[in-house]
Amino acid sequence: MMAQYHAVKAAHPDCLLFYRMGDFYEMFFDDALVASKILDLTLTKRGKTSGDDIAMCGVPFHAADAYIARLIRAGQKVAICDQVETPEQAKQRGGSKALVRREVVRIITAGTLIEDNLLDSKSNNYLAAYVDMNGQAGIAFADVSTGEFLLQSLNTIEAKSALQRLNPSEIICKNAQDFSDDLNAISSVRPSGFFDSASGILKLENLFGISEEDLSKNFSRAEIAAAGALLHYVDETQKGQIPYLSAPKRIEGFKTVDFDPSTFRSLELVKTQSGEREGSLIDLLDTAQTGPGSRMIQSRLLSPLRDVAEINRRHDEIESLIAAFDVTRNIRGILKMVPDMERALARLSLNRGGPRDMAALRDGLHYAGLIRAALIEKGMATSALARCCDQLQLTERQHDYKEKLTSGLSESLPLLMRDGGFIAAGFCPHLDKVRSLKSETHHHIAALQTKYVQDTGIDSLKITHNNVLGFFIEVPAKRADAMMVKSGDTDNPFIHRQTMSNGVRFTTPDLSNLERDIAVSAEKAQAIEEDYYNQFRHEAMTLADDISRVARGLAAIDVATSMATLAVDKSYSRPRIDDSDAFDIQGGRHPVVEQALVKKHTRFAPNDSKLSGSEKLWLLTGPNMAGKSTFLRQNALIAIMAQAGFYVPATSAHIGIVDKVFSRVGASDDLARGHSTFMIEMVETAAILQNATAKSLVILDEIGRGTATFDGLSIAWATLEHLHNTINCRGLFATHYHELTQLKSQLSHLACYTMDVKDWKDEIIFLHTVKAGSADRSYGIHVAKLAGLPETVIDRAADVLRLLEDSKARGGSGAVAGLPLFASPPSPPKPKISAVEQRLSEINPDSLTPREALDILYSLKSL
Repeated sequence: MMAQYHAVKAAHPDCLLFYRMGDFYEMFFDDALVASKILDLTLTKRGKTSGDDIAMCGVPFHAADAYIARLIRAGQKVAICDQVETPEQAKQRGGSKALVRREVVRIITAGTLIEDNLLDSKSNNYLAAYVDMNGQAGIAFADVSTGEFLLQSLNTIEAKSALQRLNPSEIICKNAQDFSDDLNAISSVRPSGFFDSASGILKLENLFGISEEDLSKNFSRAEIAAAGALLHYVDETQKGQIPYLSAPKRIEGFKTVDFDPSTFRSLELVKTQSGEREGSLIDLLDTAQTGPGSRMIQSRLLSPLRDVAEINRRHDEIESLIAAFDVTRNIRGILKMVPDMERALARLSLNRGGPRDMAALRDGLHYAGLIRAALIEKGMATSALARCCDQLQLTERQHDYKEKLTSGLSESLPLLMRDGGFIAAGFCPHLDKVRSLKSETHHHIAALQTKYVQDTGIDSLKITHNNVLGFFIEVPAKRADAMMVKSGDTDNPFIHRQTMSNGVRFTTPDLSNLERDIAVSAEKAQAIEEDYYNQFRHEAMTLADDISRVARGLAAIDVATSMATLAVDKSYSRPRIDDSDAFDIQGGRHPVVEQALVKKHTRFAPNDSKLSGSEKLWLLTGPNMAGKSTFLRQNALIAIMAQAGFYVPATSAHIGIVDKVFSRVGASDDLARGHSTFMIEMVETAAILQNATAKSLVILDEIGRGTATFDGLSIAWATLEHLHNTINCRGLFATHYHELTQLKSQLSHLACYTMDVKDWKDEIIFLHTVKAGSADRSYGIHVAKLAGLPETVIDRAADVLRLLEDSKARGGSGAVAGLPLFASPPSPPKPKISAVEQRLSEINPDSLTPREALDILYSLKSL
């Protein structure tokens, strides 16, 4: 047995081998050590090798999915090695000592999951293949669980952004170091021969029927090589079973808004800086009723469009549904019942589905018809929602298939086909006849029991059943002698089976024959049901493209109704999108921060921004905590939401198409690779300055803060000039370097704005509103005081600040003598204020009546 294990393990060295032994999957050697630690299993042993114990652990076969899910989340791959013949078949093949044949029937990896319990219904689960051909990269993406298949050609510098956008769970590549440090994905390294474009052409031709001429015309050599590698890997992991995949679709980079990994992180589009979905933009936007709807919202958010017509078509859909909001509510009610047809179809394509997946197709087609009828009834089939209506229309074959499933599937369905009972009564007369014996078993058993009671006169005689003996007759031990066969008694039908402490068990030829008939009928019924299952499954595969189209239509109407509902609930408005250079946001709000404040019953302070003409580039000053970073981010988020085809959190918005969004907001470091906060800031700023165009939107926060004052000021100064003079883009530039405001006189379309602050009783109040002008100071000490720094530190900081400001006012050059370290000793700490002094400081004598003054005097005397 161990020789068989070693042979299988040698063929799958990068996987944990789940080796089937009876009712358990067992793991041995290093696999057992790894798995026991991850799964918290007790480590045992099985024999020895070279004098050392063989480590072993195992999990029950029926509960394996839960354990596999934990291993996959821990970054492991699992090879499922099952018994592919019965012990009886093994004996027939090789004699009594023959070993049952075992084979790996599937390799489960992070990028090839199809089971619902292993997947997030709200997110795609992409498998990617990456190849670099002399600086030209090709990437193939496939979601095996939904059938989506995408190809992209780009340069190697853009590759990380493309991978970050779709966030694959697994990447097939030549070198794991290419991406392992930057993406939350496992790398499956394969040799160069795996990425052969000629082999890729053959695979694509065979699977999709696309000619070599068309492939070469529509896709680059690198894309074809990546696609071939991905299909090869799927074939390898699924052991020859290729899942349903739609024909490859090319991602055209010039049709979508670009943003780099830094922007993706800082804007917290799909997860926060801490890696959580809660608190991200997608967490707010995703109000979809279905899994495919959620996945489409995320896909649109991460791939905003540059096509004005398509953006406006999406806005038209939302506007139509807001205008007919009763229809929207009705459709959302229907959508709650719509199953995930895409993933059901994927499981059926790999023959790992079940009757419930067929029911999902039936129900999805049914509800698609109801939603389309609701749109037609309101005259919306020819409006902005015409495309959705077209996608939801069933072909005659789909309609017939739906009706066949409706009449053919029973109401209560098992999870697995082998459990039987899923074909409805009355659908197949032959099956009904075969089933009748099994369903009427209790009548036949009851009749036999009555007969045997009468024949023996033993009222306590019972016919019962267990999994070991099957059906048997049981009587009390004291009455059993009458049923025992006596010598020469040829008419006694009772055959002794087992003697227990309190009873004796028998069978009879009639009972054995009945049991055999029941077993045969069960086998026949299962065979008939299996035949129908395979027919239904085959027909689903012939309709796969049409079913996939309907599934996309359901997802699209889910997105449109979700966005319409969100717009109504949160007072979002339709943005005006065109090809101009406009960026005019009136009453803009940060959607996530606003939502957080609503929960605290606090109102968000809206702000305007108009980045055009003589104010195309804004220089924003003001204290920390006043809302600069929020204001910067909200404008980027509004642009992304608008071009994704959503309504936006603003009173009004006019945005000329943005081709790229860049965001350098917040501090981060990468100490593991020797990169300081300042180094990361410079790398990200360099990427912006090298890649931004006049159509881009750039937001930069505190450039140059991580180094010496004059160095930082110089870098910020030069960066601002470059954005204005060379790139000429729309942008927001926040800074604490107030000296930069002097550039307004030199840069024609630079405008200075600041965060409004109110001084009151020696305190500051942040108004969180933007106004024209510049800040006269940074209020850093006030913020430090709010943060709770010790009073002595605050007082000392104020002394140092006064000395520095006095030195500057006198035209000091920053000589050592002017620094506080060499200046006069610090002033002594302020004495503590007594209760009387505190009370007196709060009194305005001019506003007191004589009576009030006397009352206060008495109160002071009591202190």
